[in-house]
Amino acid sequence: MASGCADETGPTEGTSWRLIGPAAGLSEKRCRLMRSSLGRGSDVCLFYVKGEFFAMDARCAHSGGPLCEGDIEEADGVLRVFCPWHYYDFDLRTGKSGTSLQQKVHEVKLEDGNVYVKHASCLSLQPVDEKS
Repeated sequence: MASGCADETGPTEGTSWRLIGPAAGLSEKRCRLMRSSLGRGSDVCLFYVKGEFFAMDARCAHSGGPLCEGDIEEADGVLRVFCPWHYYDFDLRTGKSGTSLQQKVHEVKLEDGNVYVKHASCLSLQPVDEKS
């Protein structure tokens, strides 16, 4: 699948639309971890739930738990992901929690059959080479 910077022509600073890959393939899993070129703290989860894509920071705002491993539930029309570590919940659309926590969400768009996520760094479905 494509890297999040395959379509990029300018510098990596600033928020840009990052090509993630074809929607058909990405819709086969409920959650995929997209690794950021800025490091683990900037990784993003791409969720596919009820025919729609959502993106939010991959590490829970509480203690850094892996949100891609969390349960997704719907209550009163609101889709929420629950952190597997301490069960904090976050609205997939807004990032708001039932607590005072706020998870950062990222815009997602579909264009010509491809999924794009607006983010400040390159995003990849493959591990990013770490510089020593």
